[in-house]
Amino acid sequence: MTFGVFVLGILFLVVVAPLWILAHYLTRWRSARALSVEDERALGELWSAAQRMETRLANLERVLDAETPGWRAETEADQR
Repeated sequence: MTFGVFVLGILFLVVVAPLWILAHYLTRWRSARALSVEDERALGELWSAAQRMETRLANLERVLDAETPGWRAETEADQR
């Protein structure tokens, strides 16, 4: 009887336990791969903020082009 329990314990540790652990972490990985509702909301806010900043930058460049026509060439020369 004790030998049978020993064999069953070894089989459990060798076969069942690794499969159980693998299945557990695979489900954790799949659930972590998806964005939560809060993450989607934050991503949407960041996207809209980036769009607003892009619009502001385009407006600033338009104003600079009107007031100082050669500012782009000066900026590029300063960066070299």
